[in-house]
Amino acid sequence: MSQLIVYHYPKCGTCRSAVKWLKEQGHELELRHIVEQTPGVDELSSLAKASGLELKKFFNTSGEVYKRENLKEKLPSLDDREKLEMLAGNGMLIKRPIVVSGDKVTVGFKEEDYRKAWGNE
Repeated sequence: MSQLIVYHYPKCGTCRSAVKWLKEQGHELELRHIVEQTPGVDELSSLAKASGLELKKFFNTSGEVYKRENLKEKLPSLDDREKLEMLAGNGMLIKRPIVVSGDKVTVGFKEEDYRKAWGNE
């Protein structure tokens, strides 16, 4: 199977589940700690485009930082550049895991979606 880049947070249960699932499918993983190796603005912009998702889907809406900063109220008034800078400035704001292979990108972990994107059927 292919090698995938996985942006994850080791203490995150969802990330651990995703990594386990991907390994069980036979993928080789390059794990990147999302806080210690936070993707920059340009990389996040590329990931967002490749994913086909709105930029707001890259925010960890259940995280402490998101709630503390009241981003639910603030995000609608920000442009994409400001959102990207905010994400690049704090890895804990980024929804995880982000899995990347070439121009294929998934955000978060739902086994059904992973089966379609990363399964070996």
